[in-house]
Amino acid sequence: MNWLRQMFSRRQRYEELSEEIREHLDERVEELVASGMSTGEATHAASREFGNVTLVQQDSREVWRWSSIEDALTDLRYAARTLRANPGFTAVALLTLSLGLGANSAIFQLLDAVRLRSLPVQDPQQLAEVHIVGGNHGMGLNQDYGELTRPLWREIRNKQHAFSAMFAWNVNQRYLGQGSQMRRFNGLWVSGDFFNVLGVRPWRGRLLMPQDEHACPVSQVVVSHSYWQSELGGRDLGTGIKLVANNDLVEVVGVAPPQFLGMVVGQNFDIALPFCHSDEELRRDVFEVSVMGRLKPGWTMQRASADLNALSPGIFEATIPPGHDPRNVNTYKKFTLAARPAGSGVSSFREKYDTPLRLLLGITGLVLLIACANLANLMLAKASARQREMAVRLALGASRSRLVRQLLTESVLLATMGTALGIAVAKFLSRVLVSSVSPAGSPVILPTELDWRVLLFMTSAAVLTCVIFGVIPALRAVHVAPVSAMKAGGGRTTVGREQFLWQRLLVVAQLSVSLVLLVGALLFVRSFRNLMNLDPGMRQDGITVAFLGFWQSNLAPARWADRGRELLDEVRSVPGVVNAASTTRVPLVGGSWEHGIRVGSIEDSSKFTWVSPGYFATMAIPMLRGRGFSDTDLASSPRVAVVNEMFVKRFLPDTDPIGKTLRTVAEPGYPATSYEIVGIISDTRYDDPRATPPPMAFAPVSQCPGAAPFIHLMIHSQSGPPTINAVKRMISARHRDVLMEFSDFQQQIHDGLIAERLMAMLAGFFGLLAALLATIGLYGVISYIVQMRWNEIGIRMALGASRSEVLRNILRDTALLLAIGMTFGTGLALIVTRSAATLLYGLQSNDALTFGAAGAILAAAALFACYVPALRASRLDPMVALRYE
Repeated sequence: MNWLRQMFSRRQRYEELSEEIREHLDERVEELVASGMSTGEATHAASREFGNVTLVQQDSREVWRWSSIEDALTDLRYAARTLRANPGFTAVALLTLSLGLGANSAIFQLLDAVRLRSLPVQDPQQLAEVHIVGGNHGMGLNQDYGELTRPLWREIRNKQHAFSAMFAWNVNQRYLGQGSQMRRFNGLWVSGDFFNVLGVRPWRGRLLMPQDEHACPVSQVVVSHSYWQSELGGRDLGTGIKLVANNDLVEVVGVAPPQFLGMVVGQNFDIALPFCHSDEELRRDVFEVSVMGRLKPGWTMQRASADLNALSPGIFEATIPPGHDPRNVNTYKKFTLAARPAGSGVSSFREKYDTPLRLLLGITGLVLLIACANLANLMLAKASARQREMAVRLALGASRSRLVRQLLTESVLLATMGTALGIAVAKFLSRVLVSSVSPAGSPVILPTELDWRVLLFMTSAAVLTCVIFGVIPALRAVHVAPVSAMKAGGGRTTVGREQFLWQRLLVVAQLSVSLVLLVGALLFVRSFRNLMNLDPGMRQDGITVAFLGFWQSNLAPARWADRGRELLDEVRSVPGVVNAASTTRVPLVGGSWEHGIRVGSIEDSSKFTWVSPGYFATMAIPMLRGRGFSDTDLASSPRVAVVNEMFVKRFLPDTDPIGKTLRTVAEPGYPATSYEIVGIISDTRYDDPRATPPPMAFAPVSQCPGAAPFIHLMIHSQSGPPTINAVKRMISARHRDVLMEFSDFQQQIHDGLIAERLMAMLAGFFGLLAALLATIGLYGVISYIVQMRWNEIGIRMALGASRSEVLRNILRDTALLLAIGMTFGTGLALIVTRSAATLLYGLQSNDALTFGAAGAILAAAALFACYVPALRASRLDPMVALRYE
């Protein structure tokens, strides 16, 4: 406490000390005068007895102070003055550090939100998910995050031993409102125990409970906090808020807490609805629910998996889906169940972006290393300039460890200031990254606030940065002999090459790492360009995808197909519509249906889609042989099919496919059917633009066994938005009960390439940033070396060396550094880029053109960087150089 008092009232304490010493001396003088001494003699005698007043004051202050902390504060003040005295160096250092640390932290923050964070629920480490080992091999209908069917969920809940409580859930986008005014909402369907098992408490009202899970339709729902605020205006639930959700009138009975966004990372639910019981909801062939639970005390994931594995035969035997052929049934009965951790939720976003984010984190880490190398070079140059200062300090008695501590304090202060600025940069970049990975009209919801992992990462990166760019220059600065450094200002006529060893090594490292980043940047940019320029085998420009739903029209299911044809004919009649057709699967963005088929003696599977007449013309898919579909291909007509070239190669390679028969394997709702092949189209990339076109078969939509109260239309128009607006007006005027959603086909394709666009954009930016930093670093080092060799160059020119010889000499040194750096960088790039091979399209990771282009860019930048100081050196006046100290 005494130290704290003197820390914050130092001047007062020092004045009190001086006053106390004066009083003590005055009292002694009075005593001596009383004993017979004169005032002068008494004053001198009291001073001799007391001793050195200044030394006593200093000793007293040493007792009061905490030397280590006060020395650190003194070092900090001196470091601040030093940095303030060099504004150019400080600005460059802080900008470099803030960009490097901020970029690293932004990528780590996104990785943390996607991969590392736990769900905001009670004891998330106890949660486990039940899944089928290896997946269900595409059997039945599969929804997003649908690991199991409802009947499987019931059997598991009734027979399992590993979980103290369980729940099931699924997500889907459904519709709110009525008629043409309907709009999508993110629905979260849950079993009655969902919120109780998770330990989520209501923000307002109550959450769903087991009694809310009953026969259809549902009547009570819970909304998310964000939906309650944005769509319901934060209204009091006591007023009775009712909505038409999923065509049912429901009442909002509760609001979830703000931090609970659902079970899917990156996606916020709007409305949570309880499961209801109906024959449709309990289909055995619809894999639509995710099943989770809390492990009992003492149970591990391995023990739970073993228990589920033992129960699997009985569970799958009891839930065999009807309507499948024996082969599919046997496959189903062999499935096994297991448990896996679920505390961090689930997300397709996680699997899609995990590898790109890790690669980007590595890229930004390399950029930070280049920035550290630049700062280390600056600090080395600064340390060389301060050698005489260090020599004076050593000569006056300072220890080398004390000087190293002072210099490291400057590095720590720089790192701290750079970290503070880096936090601001990270917040901005993280928001940019989240928006970059969000498809148009479907924002990704990820927490971007700093948590302990991000702060720990930034602190570790800052400390590592401080060590990298601070230690070596500090040791270099104090490793000096005081006498030699002080002779003639420490100057000498020539400078040995060994003095620049560390600078040269750092430049070589910068060039090597920069080449790696440039190669990576060019690979990702070229890969993205290949995907953007990819010809999928069909028309993209001028195509609009329309979704028209008419389930509120109260039509009988037998009339659904007729209503779809009527809507298609009406759309075709709108002026400006060149052509339009319906399809059960939108290409490239709408998923795909795979059917088991038999062609002759071959049994396999093929993509299967039902389309209306005019579809191939609308999408500009060439018909190679035979015919397409016509209005005469009715439900009562013989079944016909059109196949692609890959289908022919796979199933009918050595025969004429026209007139041959393909037979589909029976599935629930889709009986085994024989189709006559009447046409062959060219291959199209119908599912994934990156994948090789699979075997595909098309059949007339009129012959599709599974009619639905909605249709997907592909509309080809030349005028674009004006024509689509006319289509919207026409449908609104004629069919007020029809839901309409329109989207640009090309934009949907581009939204499917977000991961590639993210890698191309960020890798390109960081690659160019690395090259720029390396160029700046090389320029700084060459300029410093030239300045240190000022006298040597002057002597050479005085002895007859020409300006071109001086220029060649400096360029030759730079070319040597460049050659060494590019040699190491090429080898490193060949190793590093292998990890990115799976993310590339149309390129090998060791593509020679990419390596050559990256090398040429780096070489041009490096030679330009050294040309300016070399040219300045070649124009040196020898007399000025010889007079220069």
